[in-house]
Amino acid sequence: MHIIKHFSQSVLAGSVFLASTLVMAHEGHHRMAESADASMNGVQEAVSSATQILKPTTHSISQVEQPSTVMSPVLNHPHDHRKEHGAQVYSMTTLDNKWLFDEHGTGALKSKLETRIGTDENKIFIKAHINKSESVDAEYDVKALYSRNISDFWDAQSGLRYRYEKTALEQGHNDTEEQLDAVFGLHGMAQYFFETDAYLYLGQDDYVALSLETERDVLVTQKLILKPYLEMDVVVNDDSKYAQKAGLGHASFGLETRYEINKKVMPYLDIAYEYSKGQDETTWQSASSSEQGWVYGAGLRIKF
Repeated sequence: MHIIKHFSQSVLAGSVFLASTLVMAHEGHHRMAESADASMNGVQEAVSSATQILKPTTHSISQVEQPSTVMSPVLNHPHDHRKEHGAQVYSMTTLDNKWLFDEHGTGALKSKLETRIGTDENKIFIKAHINKSESVDAEYDVKALYSRNISDFWDAQSGLRYRYEKTALEQGHNDTEEQLDAVFGLHGMAQYFFETDAYLYLGQDDYVALSLETERDVLVTQKLILKPYLEMDVVVNDDSKYAQKAGLGHASFGLETRYEINKKVMPYLDIAYEYSKGQDETTWQSASSSEQGWVYGAGLRIKF
């Protein structure tokens, strides 16, 4: 009986221990499940927070990428640089007056007026030349030209020229001649920075002529400037009643020394060697001989 009682107590104690162990295991499992749920909730909250934080960044990135989308049409088309340089309209006028004396002491006033208005690509030129010698009426010509840029340094020009010339006749009589010529030419800068004007003239009475003017500035200082220049007029054909001789009708090769008070007022000294071929013999006039010699004087150039 004592053994049975002792065995029963042992079985009871084992049963109690096993039950308590199962209860503790169940509670531990429940706590682990709660801890896992809490951990998952924490991870979800962290992910949600990170998502909220990343949303503005994603939005800002999309905002940064938008300009490239807007600019892409511009990049896909060639850029018109004329809108940045050369499209503006500007105007400039140059007035040049000089008084020259030849070897015989005879004086002559030569005036030039040039006005240009337009853009770098399209311009209108108005050019006028007036020559007035002592005791002789003035002669002048006026050109109206359309100028179109055809390369970096050259413009093609075309237009009209009006000429008014005085001719000395026998017995002290004078007569005038008025002509209208078509003009075609080039205006620009040749090699070694020579500013050049070259023109072809076609007029009445089978008049065909060429002219060339070229010059270059050589800086001694910023204000003292030397300018060698060359002017030539060639008559190819002239059947008018006061015709000029065919060939080199007039040439002038000189050196101008100017002082630029500023870019608008420029006095200068001028010395040149000139050649003139003279008039051809016609029914209305006698032939005249050629003339050549040195001329010298001073002038004033104004730009505005």
